[in-house]
Amino acid sequence: MARAGKRTAAVVAPSLSPAGEAPLASLPGVGPRVAEKLAARGLLTLQDLWLQLPWQYEDRTRITPIRALQPGVAAQVEGRVEAVERGFRYRPMLRVAIGDDSRATLVLRFFHFRAAQVAQFAPGARVRCYGTPRAGQHGLEIVHPSYRVLDPGDDALGDRLDPVYPAIEGLGPVSLRRLIALALDRLPEEDALELLPPHALAGLQLPSLRSALLTVHRPPQEADVAALLAGTHPAQRRLALEELLAHHLSLRRQRIALQQHAATPLANGGALVERLRASLPFALTAAQERVFAQVRRDLAQPRPMLRLVQGDVGSGKTVVAALAAMVAVGSGRQAALMAPTELLAEQHVANLRQWLEPLGVRVAWLAGKVLGKARRAALADVASGTAQVVVGTHALMQEGVVFADLALAIVDEQHRFGVHQRLALRDKGAAGDSGRVPHQLVMTATPIPRTLAMAAYADLDVSAIDELPPGRTPVQTVVLSAERRPELIQRIRTACAEGRQAYWVCTLIDESVETGASGHARPGPGGGPRIDAQAAQSTFEALSAALPELRVGLVHGRMKATEKQATMRAFKERALDLLVATTVIEVGVDVANASLMIVENAERLGLAQLHQLRGRVGRGSAASSCVLLYQPPLSALARQRLETMRETSDGFVIAEKDLALRGPGELLGTRQTGLAEFRLADLARDADLLPQVHALGEQLLAASPQVAERLVARWIGGAARYASA
Repeated sequence: MARAGKRTAAVVAPSLSPAGEAPLASLPGVGPRVAEKLAARGLLTLQDLWLQLPWQYEDRTRITPIRALQPGVAAQVEGRVEAVERGFRYRPMLRVAIGDDSRATLVLRFFHFRAAQVAQFAPGARVRCYGTPRAGQHGLEIVHPSYRVLDPGDDALGDRLDPVYPAIEGLGPVSLRRLIALALDRLPEEDALELLPPHALAGLQLPSLRSALLTVHRPPQEADVAALLAGTHPAQRRLALEELLAHHLSLRRQRIALQQHAATPLANGGALVERLRASLPFALTAAQERVFAQVRRDLAQPRPMLRLVQGDVGSGKTVVAALAAMVAVGSGRQAALMAPTELLAEQHVANLRQWLEPLGVRVAWLAGKVLGKARRAALADVASGTAQVVVGTHALMQEGVVFADLALAIVDEQHRFGVHQRLALRDKGAAGDSGRVPHQLVMTATPIPRTLAMAAYADLDVSAIDELPPGRTPVQTVVLSAERRPELIQRIRTACAEGRQAYWVCTLIDESVETGASGHARPGPGGGPRIDAQAAQSTFEALSAALPELRVGLVHGRMKATEKQATMRAFKERALDLLVATTVIEVGVDVANASLMIVENAERLGLAQLHQLRGRVGRGSAASSCVLLYQPPLSALARQRLETMRETSDGFVIAEKDLALRGPGELLGTRQTGLAEFRLADLARDADLLPQVHALGEQLLAASPQVAERLVARWIGGAARYASA
């Protein structure tokens, strides 16, 4: 179902109608304290409540026999209390067993309850409850169902689906539903509310906004229940279309605003570009040539380039970035390259110095660990223009860093940076040259599905390096049950005996804490021990004992950055044979000598992440393997993911599949891209609406800019968005 996004409450957007503009304090029951709670979620006006859309529905229109319940499928049941048990094992607990005419029993389990509640559940009392059953110790149970004890003759069922709204701290669901109902009573007529041109709706056979809002908040009895629960009802698609359109317009306006700035046209670097091309020990692929030609055309314009270059691991994005930097340097200007980690930045420095210094181009290095005299010298070189290409981490954005003439800002793994960091780097170029801004080239090794790129990067031109350089050895992918770990230990011994290196990736650090995609710890479900997963620490100890002849290293997200980098550097310099790591190595250094990658608990990871990990091997000429170890039994979703990994190594195919399986938020790292969490729209489900969204967006910007303004105000508010700044 849809997800509800938060909205900044700082700016009151221009509204659509006098009714929508009315403050929430105009509703009965909204005093200063309630208004404050609503404002904390960005709910300021009646219009905001109209668009506070349900994220799911509860079907209380029918009773499901207890015997027909299915684990994981929400349902409403009715039965008589058969037994009540109060316990206090680790914390207070109440268990109520109810039975019905299907001669089956269901347990209702409560951890938070009052004595008065216990008294309600007298044996024989008739209880109606709603919740999601799950397997318990003694059959199915529902934890904390919503329920009521029925009086004799109290048999009436609901006549429509009940909307479930995103929770608001300090405001109960019943109060929120009441306020939304009051706001809906003040909905204006269709003509006052509608902003989309009639032909757009007619072509898609979608209802008006007023009709869609009333259907979604108050589904009529005859509504298609399955479509509403799946988020595919015409009313929901109508709202999704407008929400996607508002976000598209917001990004396009952002691009238009940025392109009002001037940029220095860079068109004199031809000689330097050709010298670099001639000195490279390899020929560019057709895809690299095509993307560089696009970049070069952009750089020659007097307005700032805004281009995203996406390409699979190892597709050669750095070479394209180096060629672009030579266009800037050859035009007498500076280029900067910013990477998310010191290790990655250091790798870029090594490559760029190797390629550029023989051409007489000075490459400076600025990171947190560059201190004292070396730092002062680097800063002086950057400020004087002696350093023509500057490589660093977020240290490039610090106040003391002043560029002589920054004309090109390159950001690697752009989704790993916060938006303000990218803006800060852009502003470094604006500072020195009468408001001109540098051209921007952003790169990612996470291939982005076309639909997602259309929605998330509408303010960027997107290029794809969709071809790997010749000579890259395909990585063989094998999927194995965890029971076969002993065979793998022998396989590592053999690979290392032949002078190769291996990775062993765990998804946990220790046995009570699960790590997220970034390698940062997060508690496992319920905070309990996770004995089913091999922890990185214990795996390191076990492998060190099993392979005493090998030099084994350990890297995980809780280590200090300096320790982590020292271990990674030792692995790169072949001082270690085997590296045990959490997923912190997902985007990292090239170790051409590593030919074996083992990913433990692979079923826990998403496709994009598995693909990134697999990209750590196969970087040299030796045949390489990636072994995906899983804990049986596999869920259907995990089986699909592992099958996809085995079938293809094309990052773009994998990204499309990942979007379908997981949704866009995880794929892009929502918090950092600035890609909003939508209230209702779902990029995977509603992808077919995007072509209409684009056509309609361009039409509105050209012919009705005020309508475009009002659409953005309606869905996003006046708060500035920085999605791909």
